[in-house]
Formats: sequence, structure tokens, C-alpha cells
Amino acid sequence: MSRSDFVIPLSSPAAAGAGRVGPKAANLAALRQAGLPTPDGFCLAADAYRIQLARLDLESCAREVFSAEDAQARRSALRMRMRLMEEPVAPEIQEPLLAAWRAVTREGALPGVVRSSALVEDRSGSSFAGQFESFLGIGNETDFLTAVRACWAALWAPRALRYMATHDLDAADTAMALLIQPLVAARAAGGGLSQTAAGGMLINATPGLGSAIAQGEVAPDRYELGRNGALRDSHAAIEYHQTGCVHLPKAPKPPASRKLCLAPARVEELGRLMLKAESVMGMPIEIEWAMDDAGFKLLQARPLHLDDRQAEEAKSADPNWLRQPRLRGQPAGAGWGTGRACVVNCECEISRIAPGDVLVTRMAGPALGRVLAMVAGVVSELGGSTSHLASLARERCVPMVLGVPGATLQIPEGAQVAVDGVAGIVRWMANR
Repeated sequence: MSRSDFVIPLSSPAAAGAGRVGPKAANLAALRQAGLPTPDGFCLAADAYRIQLARLDLESCAREVFSAEDAQARRSALRMRMRLMEEPVAPEIQEPLLAAWRAVTREGALPGVVRSSALVEDRSGSSFAGQFESFLGIGNETDFLTAVRACWAALWAPRALRYMATHDLDAADTAMALLIQPLVAARAAGGGLSQTAAGGMLINATPGLGSAIAQGEVAPDRYELGRNGALRDSHAAIEYHQTGCVHLPKAPKPPASRKLCLAPARVEELGRLMLKAESVMGMPIEIEWAMDDAGFKLLQARPLHLDDRQAEEAKSADPNWLRQPRLRGQPAGAGWGTGRACVVNCECEISRIAPGDVLVTRMAGPALGRVLAMVAGVVSELGGSTSHLASLARERCVPMVLGVPGATLQIPEGAQVAVDGVAGIVRWMANR
């Protein structure tokens, strides 16, 4: 294999090969080659990761992570991460990699982005949303090479390994490709669903970079569209000024409303792009997008998990719940569930959650993905329908409502809670 074979421009037909560059990069290349607006860039093929593993003599260690006893498996996973992070990139990979990086960033004039594109990522039924790593705004070659090694190492991170175990996947059987692009100077960014349980389309938006939406750190603007791309309704976000651990000595500021960050014509323009992207991929999709001074850029498109039974489950809920207090938020699009409220104010309290609980929390970050297998539902004050955790909830058909102001203050600990993940409504028994 020649040195140049590691680096594949997104404009190249070879970039559409998911077996070499991962579905995330391949999907983006397909959109680009169909004429849809995407940032320029290139892929670092999975072959480079495999060569790095061989150079570090890590193949046998990789096999131990899912085949050895627990203690040895943990040591092997740690060794994989540490060696991949600490050891330099092999010279035969580094030389063409840096040459491509210099071209994409115009010799350092533009900040860059390094994103995971694992061979098991962004597939139907296993999105790995938020389980790997992305690095934005990289300004020099030293940081760039560190980000490359960190993305390789992320294949062996605990939360990624837990996710693989629930999907009968072995990290030793796959590989990590990378997607490398210039950073979009976003005025607004967010996500979108080309189909919803209600039969329309959905767009989330926030000013600036969209990583805060993906990580569940904001309650974003919400735009509801018909399948014809026409705007039906819009809801401005409610901003919170504290998203860290509530046990730290900070004085939280009260939430405040702000104006919508997309004009109706822009929303409908993005809706049309989403429909075109759906047509290219031949299936319902989730997208990530950004808008700079030149217009919209599509950053990602992955299969959207839909279940025709979800809306019917929500409609058949016990009518006694209709008389109970309610809060409204952004639905993740999965069914109906009930359980005991476990109010968790930050991720350091996750251990209090018991099987069958409804998790009520402030921020719905991807780290909460590990509790989805045990909870009956999730309610969060922050986050939106296109966050990474919402994607994981749709995969598991876990009812979830996000962007619910005051949920942790109004829903009592231990109360019986009903979560309608299709309508975006949360109710609780007031007299229990």
C-alpha cells in the first residue's frame, strides 16, 4: 500500500466506501458527490489505524478486551488507550497525513476538525452517537496529531466498549477511520430529523457551534415542518446559564428566552436540503448542520431509527394520566413509559438510579447512555430531539422528553411519572 492510499479526499469516489472510511465519512462523501453543500476535507482510512496497531504490537492485547476475565480485560483496554494516545503516529502515516492537513487548513490559516468515523458507527441500529470523540478548532500540527491519536484511542474508551457489548460487537473486529475538515465558522448550527413519529420533519438550532446541542447542554430552538418542507410551527429556546455539576460553588442564573436564530425561509431551505439528503441515502435520516456566511453546510447524516408502533403506544396510554399535572418539552420520538421519578441533578448522582425508574435530570449528555438499558424513561431540562442521547434513546425505544424547563424542581422525587416520547409531554401523580 502506498503512502497516499491512507488519505482519501471526500471528493474522491473511494470516499464512498464505508468499509475503508466508515459510514459517517462515506455518507458525507455521498452527499457531497450528489451536489449537497458539505465542508471540504479528507478521510484517514481505517488501514492507517490497523497499521498503527501492528506497529505497536497491540493486536493480541485488543483480543483480550472481550475475551479475558474482567480484571485482565480492563487492564487490556487501558493499555490500548494509553499506547494509542502516547505513541507517535507511524512515519508512513504521518507524512501524507500532515500534507493533507496543511492543504485543508491552508497551511494553518484555518482551524480544523478531527472526527471519528469508526467502521461500526452511524449504521442502522448502532449509531454510537456521542460514544467516540470529535475535536473542533484545532490550530496547530501538534494538537492535530494528538487529536488523531485520541480518536483512535476512543475506540477503547469505557463507554464505547459498554455500547459495543450491548450490540454484540468486539472492538478487535473493527477499526477507526477519521474525518478531517476545516471548521465551519458557524453563525448557527444544529440537527434535524427527516421524519418524526408525528409524520413531519424537525430541525433544532442554536447560535454558534452545534456541539452544545449534540451534547445535550442547551435546550435548542425547535422548528416543526411538514413532509413537503413547509414550516408548521417554531419554538424559541430557553437558555440556562449553568450546566455543570450543581454541587460546585456557582450561583445559577435564571433561565431566559431569546429570539429564534433561523428565519422561516432559512428553515424551509434547510428542510429541502434534508429531503434531498434523505433521497440520496434512501432512508429516513438524522443530520447535523451548520450555517456560515455562505449558507448551510451538512456535517453528518446517519440512519434514523423509526418504529411505527411508537405513536400507537403513546395514544393508548391510561386516560387517568390526563388529569395529572404536566410539563411539555421536545420529544425524542419513542413511545410511552411510566416509573418512579429519580431526580438526578448531575451525572455524579447516576448511581442512585434503579431499574424501572424515570430519570429526571438537568442535562442529557451522552454519558447517560449507559443507563438507558435500565430506565423506563428520561426527562431532561436541557437537550433537544436531535441530541446524541435522543438518538441512543430512539435505538432502544426508550421514551424521552428533553428541554423541559423546571423539571427537576417540579417533579417530586419518588412520584409516579408518565413520559410520552411522541407528544413530548411529562405527567406525574400529584397525590402520591
